[in-house]
Amino acid sequence: MVSEKEIVTVGVIASQKISNFIQLEEEIKKILGFENVKVVSFLDYDKKNHHAQYYFSDKDVDWNGAFQHEALRDFLNEPLDLLIGYFNTNNIFMEMAVLKSKATFKVGFSNLNQQLYDMEIAEIPDNIDNFLSELKKYLVILKKMKN
Repeated sequence: MVSEKEIVTVGVIASQKISNFIQLEEEIKKILGFENVKVVSFLDYDKKNHHAQYYFSDKDVDWNGAFQHEALRDFLNEPLDLLIGYFNTNNIFMEMAVLKSKATFKVGFSNLNQQLYDMEIAEIPDNIDNFLSELKKYLVILKKMKN
């Protein structure tokens, strides 16, 4: 059973490829109306990349599957009201981050890994307006946000 607690805090896990061409935080604020939004992006490891606070790579995961990036651990341990997995390709590191998140309600793309999410939306990442509009419709139905 899904809690009817209204959503206040939102987190997003996305790939760098998606984050480079979609302003996820701004779109979520505009379409869903949430102000407290945090986005963390997965990027391919490159020695030249200096890991910003809101990025992580496969090098931030130890041999035991534990995240070594402190800001990512803090993000995953935060009891977010909503976590959006904004990626539609299999990636063990992003999937593990979604799985380890303490978020109370998790949403992502269908046909990826059905065990990760409480709700899946059939859409492609390029259509963020459609994805977020569909998400909003169901969050209203589930009484997790007001219309």
